[in-house]
Amino acid sequence: MKDRLFSDKIFCGKLLQLTVPIALQSLMLASVAAADAVMLGSVEQNSMAAVSLATQIQFIQNMILSAVVSAAAILGAQYWGKGDTQAVDNIFCISLRYCGIASLLFFVGCVFFPQYLMLIFTNEEALIAIGIRYLKVAGWSYLLTGISQCCLVIMKVTGHAAQTAMISSGAVVINIVLNAVFIFGLFGMPAMEVQGAALATLIARVTELLWCMICSGKEGYIRPQWKQLLKYSPLLASDFRKCVFPLLGASLAWGVGFTSYTAFMGHMGTDAAAANSVASVVRDLICCLCNGISSGGGILVGHELGAGNLERGKLYGNRLVKLAFLCGFLSTGFMLLVTPAVLRFVKLTDGAEKYLVGMMVIMAFYMIGRAVNTIVINGIFAAGGDTMFDMYSLAVCMWGLAVPLAAAGTFLFHWPVLVVYACTCLDEVGKIPWVMAHYRKYGWVKDLTRDIA
Repeated sequence: MKDRLFSDKIFCGKLLQLTVPIALQSLMLASVAAADAVMLGSVEQNSMAAVSLATQIQFIQNMILSAVVSAAAILGAQYWGKGDTQAVDNIFCISLRYCGIASLLFFVGCVFFPQYLMLIFTNEEALIAIGIRYLKVAGWSYLLTGISQCCLVIMKVTGHAAQTAMISSGAVVINIVLNAVFIFGLFGMPAMEVQGAALATLIARVTELLWCMICSGKEGYIRPQWKQLLKYSPLLASDFRKCVFPLLGASLAWGVGFTSYTAFMGHMGTDAAAANSVASVVRDLICCLCNGISSGGGILVGHELGAGNLERGKLYGNRLVKLAFLCGFLSTGFMLLVTPAVLRFVKLTDGAEKYLVGMMVIMAFYMIGRAVNTIVINGIFAAGGDTMFDMYSLAVCMWGLAVPLAAAGTFLFHWPVLVVYACTCLDEVGKIPWVMAHYRKYGWVKDLTRDIA
């Protein structure tokens, strides 16, 4: 098969149908954090920094949920490519069980023990007090997130990616509008500041879940057979565990490591914490493209592998690698381009503004590694069930290099803020050669499906 990229209309059409809605969904979700940063930043720098730190709790929860829904996407895409809808339904129910337990645990922690969670990220009493007020309200939304994420991922792999984008985008619009109403006290409402941002998030999550449930009841959608929630399918459960536990290990390793970067900035003063919170929002917005290609491309490759078209799956993987590098270089240029505009949108002290400029320049080069690794590891490798590599690479590059250097710079050697920040960006760029060497072994080209009947 001749390797054509943009001239293959079938490949490009399928990829666009998956990537554009998922990238839009990712963009809309990141826009909530951006709206929080802009609105709270216009009220007070400490409010913006405290909410940025508090939402790291949700970030860790999302890492756990991400592992579960990624496993559901891997197996669901392959079984959907095979045409086995009953197996997809069983996978749906398995993921709901895992996500329900995780959501309950984070709800309890945020609503009943928020002060202990905030102490992980900062020792600034002012930031802790603000963060507690946020978590006590936002924690209720964490109880619902897992269920809606399971519904959305099954919609994606079964050909309803556009619907998931509509649901997520609608919830985000509601969240942003209510942010403005509750934070600033519009239309006669009291100005609630950080608690208003949390309440807006809760209402948006309730709306998202109800919307998902309504859509799942329509013809042509996979809906969970609730009796399957209490049943055990040994073969699928075993395959799900083989996917989810390496993904969970990798997600937690990456999530805790990434959260520790935020904690390091939080312990270097309010200016560093504020600058990092803005830089993180910009990074998440720009990463939406590579996130969309990763998820959409992974589903596309998974469909082909599950259908038994291994050579076509390999061909699609080769094309996605080229797109990964292209996406990385485009993201670098865009990061540098938007830096002046970002400085005009937020109200920062002179010290925080200086830190932010340096962080944006460092992050521009980091984006190349982030794009390549996200698309290749989370998209291509995961599509074929090759989930262990991510955990190995994180153990070496993040926990063996970036985290120790940044921790030492923060607590032992008291390096300048930007030097510590640069240390936190080493892992993504440093593992590109290792990722590409593993890719060329083609161990990810596998059909994971079974004859369940």
